Amino acid sequence: MTTQELYSKRARVWVRDPEVVWKGGELTKDYKEGDKELAIELEDGTAVTLKIKNKDELPPLRNPDILIGENDLTSLSYLHEPAVLFNLQERFTRSNAIYTYCGIVLVAINPYEELPLYGEDVIQAYHGQDMGAMDPHIFAVAEEAFKRMSRFEQDQSIIVSGESGAGKTVSAKYAMRYFASVGGTAETQVEKKVLASNPIMEAIGNAKTTRNDNSSRFGKFIEIAFNKIHHIVGANMRTYLLEKSRVVFQASEERNYHIFYQLCAACNLPELQNLRLAHPDMFFYTQQGEAPTVDGIDDSQQFLDLRDAMSLLNFSNEQQKYIFQVIGAVLHFGNVEIVPEKHESSKIESDNENLPIVCDLLGVEEAQMKKWLCNRKIVTVREVLTKPLTHSMATFSRDALSKRIYAEVFNWIVQHINKMVIPTEKVLNFIGVLDIYGFEMFEVNSFEQFCINYANEKLQQQFTQHVFKLEQEEYVREQIEWSFIDFYDNQPCIDMIENKLGILDLLDEECMLPKGSDDNWCQKLYDKHTGKKHFSKPRTSRTSFVVHHFADKVEYQSEGFVEKNRDQVNDEHLNILRASQYEFIANLFKQPAEPVDLNKGKSAQVKPLRGVSKGHKTFKKSVGSQFRDSLRYLMSKLNMTTPHYVRCIKPNDFKKAFDYEPKRAVEQLRACGVLETIRISAAGYPSRWTYPEFFTRYRVLMKPKDVNRNDVRGTSEKTLQKLISDPDKYQFGKTKIFFRAGQVAYLEKLRADKLRAACILMQKTVRCWVQWRKYQRIRNSTIIIQKYARGLLARRLVKYMRRTSAATCIQRRWKGYHQRQKYLHIRKAIVTIQSYTRGMYGRQRYTVILREARATTIQRYARGWMARKRHRKVLKAIILLQCCVRRMRARRELKQLKIEARSVEHHRKVQKGMENKIITLTQKIEEMKEKSVKAKEQEVTIQKLNSQVIVLEKTQVEAKEATKRANEAETEIERLRRELGEVTQHRDKLATDLENIRRQSEEASKDHEAESAKLKEDLTEKENQMKEQQVQMEERMKEEVAAIRQETAKEIEEERSRHQKLLQDYNRMEQRCENLKEDMLALQSAPPGAPPRSRAIRTDSNEENESGYGTLSTSTTEDAENIEREIMGEELASMDMSVFLKLQQRVRTLEKEKKQLQDLMDKNEDNNKNIASTTANELQVTNNQLQSLKEENASLKGDLAARINDLVTLRASLQGGSGEDEPMAILTKQLAALNEENEKHRKEVLKLKTELANSGKVINNNKDVGINTDVDLLPDLSPEVEEMSKDGGLQMAYKSLKMTNQILEKEIEALKKNHEHEVQQLREEMDKLRQDNERQQEIIGQNLQLTPEARVNQVAQHEISRLTNENLDLLEQNEYLEKHVKKLKKQLKAAYKRVTQSQHESISSAAPSITSEASSMVSNSMAPIPHNHVNEAQHPSHSPLLRHKEYQILGMLEYQPHDEQRFIKSIITDFQPKHAEGHLPGLPAYVIFMCIRHADYMNDDRKVKSLLAGVINGIKKTVKKHFEDFEYVSFWLTNTIRLLHILKQYSGEENFSNQNSDRQNEHCLRNFDLSEYRQVMNDLGVHIYQMMVRIIENKIQPMIVPSMLESDSAGLTTNKPTGLRGRSASVSEDYETRHVSIDSLIKQLAAYLQVMSKHGMDPELTKQVIKQCFYLVTASTINNILLRKDMCHWSKGVQIRYNMSELEEWLRSTRMYDMGMEETLEPLVQVAQLLQVKKRTVDDVDLICETCTKLTVTQIVKILNLYTPDEYEKRTEVSFIRKVQARLHKRPDPRRETQLLIDAKHTFSVVFPYNPSSVLVTEINVPDSFSLQFLRKM
Repeated sequence: MTTQELYSKRARVWVRDPEVVWKGGELTKDYKEGDKELAIELEDGTAVTLKIKNKDELPPLRNPDILIGENDLTSLSYLHEPAVLFNLQERFTRSNAIYTYCGIVLVAINPYEELPLYGEDVIQAYHGQDMGAMDPHIFAVAEEAFKRMSRFEQDQSIIVSGESGAGKTVSAKYAMRYFASVGGTAETQVEKKVLASNPIMEAIGNAKTTRNDNSSRFGKFIEIAFNKIHHIVGANMRTYLLEKSRVVFQASEERNYHIFYQLCAACNLPELQNLRLAHPDMFFYTQQGEAPTVDGIDDSQQFLDLRDAMSLLNFSNEQQKYIFQVIGAVLHFGNVEIVPEKHESSKIESDNENLPIVCDLLGVEEAQMKKWLCNRKIVTVREVLTKPLTHSMATFSRDALSKRIYAEVFNWIVQHINKMVIPTEKVLNFIGVLDIYGFEMFEVNSFEQFCINYANEKLQQQFTQHVFKLEQEEYVREQIEWSFIDFYDNQPCIDMIENKLGILDLLDEECMLPKGSDDNWCQKLYDKHTGKKHFSKPRTSRTSFVVHHFADKVEYQSEGFVEKNRDQVNDEHLNILRASQYEFIANLFKQPAEPVDLNKGKSAQVKPLRGVSKGHKTFKKSVGSQFRDSLRYLMSKLNMTTPHYVRCIKPNDFKKAFDYEPKRAVEQLRACGVLETIRISAAGYPSRWTYPEFFTRYRVLMKPKDVNRNDVRGTSEKTLQKLISDPDKYQFGKTKIFFRAGQVAYLEKLRADKLRAACILMQKTVRCWVQWRKYQRIRNSTIIIQKYARGLLARRLVKYMRRTSAATCIQRRWKGYHQRQKYLHIRKAIVTIQSYTRGMYGRQRYTVILREARATTIQRYARGWMARKRHRKVLKAIILLQCCVRRMRARRELKQLKIEARSVEHHRKVQKGMENKIITLTQKIEEMKEKSVKAKEQEVTIQKLNSQVIVLEKTQVEAKEATKRANEAETEIERLRRELGEVTQHRDKLATDLENIRRQSEEASKDHEAESAKLKEDLTEKENQMKEQQVQMEERMKEEVAAIRQETAKEIEEERSRHQKLLQDYNRMEQRCENLKEDMLALQSAPPGAPPRSRAIRTDSNEENESGYGTLSTSTTEDAENIEREIMGEELASMDMSVFLKLQQRVRTLEKEKKQLQDLMDKNEDNNKNIASTTANELQVTNNQLQSLKEENASLKGDLAARINDLVTLRASLQGGSGEDEPMAILTKQLAALNEENEKHRKEVLKLKTELANSGKVINNNKDVGINTDVDLLPDLSPEVEEMSKDGGLQMAYKSLKMTNQILEKEIEALKKNHEHEVQQLREEMDKLRQDNERQQEIIGQNLQLTPEARVNQVAQHEISRLTNENLDLLEQNEYLEKHVKKLKKQLKAAYKRVTQSQHESISSAAPSITSEASSMVSNSMAPIPHNHVNEAQHPSHSPLLRHKEYQILGMLEYQPHDEQRFIKSIITDFQPKHAEGHLPGLPAYVIFMCIRHADYMNDDRKVKSLLAGVINGIKKTVKKHFEDFEYVSFWLTNTIRLLHILKQYSGEENFSNQNSDRQNEHCLRNFDLSEYRQVMNDLGVHIYQMMVRIIENKIQPMIVPSMLESDSAGLTTNKPTGLRGRSASVSEDYETRHVSIDSLIKQLAAYLQVMSKHGMDPELTKQVIKQCFYLVTASTINNILLRKDMCHWSKGVQIRYNMSELEEWLRSTRMYDMGMEETLEPLVQVAQLLQVKKRTVDDVDLICETCTKLTVTQIVKILNLYTPDEYEKRTEVSFIRKVQARLHKRPDPRRETQLLIDAKHTFSVVFPYNPSSVLVTEINVPDSFSLQFLRKM
């Protein structure tokens, strides 16, 4: 390839330009060897002639279009300055890409604009990625350093440099944020402390300059320490060369350090009042720059952030106070005015206000400070002299002291930060972040610029050596021949500065001389270094010198060098400060102890440098020496690490966003070493392509016979040898082909020529084909025209002949038709007359017969109705009487049972061996019968019983009276009915009159129809208008309602997702807690041989906490009060129920709001209808009359309802007893007594009952008709009473009454205790109110100190928070009370059923003891008792009758309590999913429920709680143990949800049980409400679902990008290689992901779907899982596209669309495709469309805006900026992108539109739709493989 071939006509070159540095142009004619001129046409159309002397002066060639905008500058074919400058400009201005690689260097251009590139989502996108896989970014460099550290266990460093305003501090901050994010731990929070140091260091070390609003005025090196698991454990900071001169002087438009302005802005705070600060313009040290504020920065808010950061880093309040005092004193120091006096002396006026403030803040003596500010001490051999200072010297001394004070505070803060972030455990490696100033060259350069440029010389040397080393390693790794590359070595310049008799050494020597001066030092430099390569003397100055640095020549002014290097402060000033009354300030200036070796250990604490004042006989180190030593230490640190370089570039000096000035950019590129990197790369083989990439790209240049797809390398080598004859222009490596500079451009030229020739051939062929097709069309058209013309003539002849024949035929047909129609008309008339006549006669006969039949029917129905009416009336009366009688009997029997139950219950509890005691008492009674005293006692007892019988008689009389009142009420009802009938007749009459009136009104209206026609038309028009308005209003209301519904649904969905996120956070925190406990247990030194009991104890405690959800038991052994206390205790014990209740309350509130909105909508619709409806004026009077009749009818109905209510009340009074004031407590007690009753005592109870019934002898007197009681069933049994008295039965009855009294006394005591408890609660509430009152008074006292506006805001906030808390508490109480009421109602129903059953049971048990006479009486008055009940009473058992029936029900599994752990272990912990294959899906859930049913049947509350808690904890442990096994997690998610559905299905709640069959409803739970456990199950299901989603994400995440973007499934090839130059060390050697295709991804998803289907997962839940997977695919693919420029081109859009079609086809084949899936995939579809759509015209703008509705504005603009044109496609114009951006800015949600990346970690809120099972639990069999033989099926 010769020069003539390269510089041919239309070759593109670069031409120098004084304004833009380089301009592009084209050669207008070929270059020939020996030509002295080149004719060039520039891009703006200007023709120029470039004169050249030889080939070396030829202009640089431009790179081909394929390489424009490359991510890596070293991948350009032509590597030179204009190519680098243009590539950076294209990326920055066109693509808004601020980052670009240059080999191992990341070039970062400051955009002067906030970009959405640094969020947590971007960090996660770059985490784990190779450096060349994504677009250039600071996070990519940080990830590369982190990966190298973790993979190779090597220390790393990131060197960030650049001039002021280039963005060094921000880049270093983002790198540290990345490390904190990927290496942080929630336990230590060290990373937060590391990041918290940034605002502190920015406040005390950053300032506003003319170039940067937040310029770092010091250098720092931060070592971030990591442990063996790569978590941050500490950090260390080392600072360099603080610009102390800024404290006392600032140039125009600059500011002092931020901390001064922050203190002034916050001077109104109470804690800063003692500083006596004011506006910055009031202080000399902050007013010199005349720029006290910075746009966009709030100093007061920055101060609050500073305080927060200090608190996080454990700065105590006292330390903060002293720090602010010292800084405030520095401000006041500047206002201490020193005035000149005579004889070259100076003084401070006595009325100076600032000096006392300074001394007060520093805690020093004012007189001493005032004296030594204007004088100095001179120590001679014999005496000590005091010398006055001149005004200038005193001012300089004051400023020097201010700088020293600030520097000491700065150093102390750095030391304290280092102490707070010191590593707490062993450090394995560290990553250092160096934020240091770049090369500086100003008009006046002093000592600071010299030190900065010296540091850059050292860094540049290290950088150059490292770049050369990497190049050499790359060549060795690829095994290619290479020669030594010459590079610039700046070691002579460094030696000249730091060696013996160098610049710094001579400066230190001059500083040691008493009268050393800058002029003397400069003269020594001339003498020693004149003639050296890197040193020169200016021609016009004798006080300056020039150093030839690597970047440029810099002239330094020697003025101030000596004094700045000394950094001297009077010892008297330091002694005064050391004697400060404040210990903090005194310690700042305390003389340090002996220095400690800093090189012990890799991460030893490195303290910041500071000047140390030693004794009078010693010399402190100069600033230059200190800086040289610290720089050497820094270089040794960097040499021990693997460096990574970030070069920050400032695009312009005016801080304009995305404004690129080539002049400024090229200066910085030369200074920061980027061009040196380019030069080193260009000297070797800069272009590197892999063999497959070369084969794919240049296959068009190969001959078909040479192509061998199986040997890509061999084919490439043969082709390249034929294309490039010079073998030195390329080298074949192991995996890559290395090209010299310009060779890729030459290959691109050959390829373009080949394609151009092919295009010309194609055009020629296509044009020939088009003309031939045109001729064929003309010929065919002519033939067709001739054919149609001949056909037209023939058709005309045929048409004439047909018309003639048709006319003759029509005439004939018409005449026949006319005669036939006439005949048919006459015939039809005759037939019609006959039919009507016959019909009339038939209808008359039918009417007569019909009337007779209807009359007969009416008579029959009337007679039947009257007979039925009489029968119903009689039957109703009989039923009413029977009801009253039976009610009275039941009430009496109930009262009697109450008395018996109480006495028997206490008798049974107090005395258990009742039978033996009865025998003993019987013997004692027989002995006492002989005594007369016993007889008297029995008589008294009988008298008491007689009195009770009298009371019963009175009750019977009252019952009779009540019956009479009931009869009277029924009579009254009959009367009211008759009146109602009369009113009905009257109403019918009025209706008839109303009909007459209407008829008259209609007749009258007919007369006025003509007059009202016009009015009706107007009315019709108005009605139409109102209808239209109504329709519009209805549509508007519908739209509003739809919008409200959508918002409500969205809020509910957000609440659900928020709840699930809270649950996820709770599970994560629980996991972390367990991890910490495990670590603590591992750290504890357990004794040898001791069992690990602590772990078991911890697990049990966790289980108890997790199972803290109580259940409401309907057990009959507890009363309502105890149940309420138990429920409250269990709810308080639950750990996370408060959060759940608040979320549940929030959902309920949203539902109420939704209901209110629905009511509002209905009300608006009704209003619209009322507006649309109109009333007729003619019927106004009639309507009023009808309304009055309706009101009268309503009043009659009200009276009737009141009478009926009176009747109901009367009946209720008849049913209720005198002692039923508290029916709930009494029924509960009766229920407890009846259930605890034993069969052994039933006979004794019946005997006592018989004695009480016969003792009064009043049963025979109660013979009234219609009243039947239990006493009526028994005959006169006086002989038996006497016999029982002999046996001692009456004595037993007496004792039972005594026991009853004792029970009442205990109840009274219990009431007293409850009263005392309530009094105690009231006292506690009073104490709380008193405390609240005191707190309110404190708040009021604080508010009085605030301003009125702040006071109002604080009171409003306090009131809002208080009302919110009270509202939440009331809502929780209301919800709890509602639940409690429901549960009590269920208990009441169950108690009533059991009371009824017990009554029947007692009656059936009493039957055998009644004699045959009683049996006959029973048969006359009641229905006979069933035979089976009598048998059961004769053979009593120990279980109630109902229990015998329940034990016959199947579908329950019984186990012993000690087998519970065994059961949980078998069915959950040790269960393997493969054992469930071939059985019913969800079989373990059914087995668990069958055990729960048995515990519910046995009414065992503890068993239910223990079982459910064990099941929940067992499932948690199992999924936690197998957290990476998808099969286990899917299996237990399916069973958990199935168990949740079963608990709902068999809960007995109506909304669930209405879908069950009758047999399934028989299996519902009866005693327990497990609704709270259902919520726990639901939360557990959410947790397992999220775990399963994470498993899927971890598996398919690495497959998404290779399958969706990198695989060539559609048969398309990429335009250019992905590029791995210089990244081989960071690229993983595992290339399996590169061969992943879309089929692999679909295969993996199908495998997951198959597992879920095998386990029987609900289809809706399966769809949610697949939807989450496709969301991950969409988000990861789009995020990768947004961060990779090589993915944004047309062919990639086609490939994405092809892959999308494959995914959609798979979804349709599995029947998973629905609107939800389509919506999830829609953003990715729109991205593919955006890549494929044209990008030229305004119509294309409209199309993009209408199509990309799911993409944000930022995403669309980003893709357009990154879009790379394919072959022969024009680049997208910037104006087109601006048009799209302007159109998209009109979108309604600007906050959403700023989002760049999609949150790939987002998880949709999962919903478990209720899915009842049709399987009967009675049909379930437990397989033997489950190992549950210890269970017994009931």
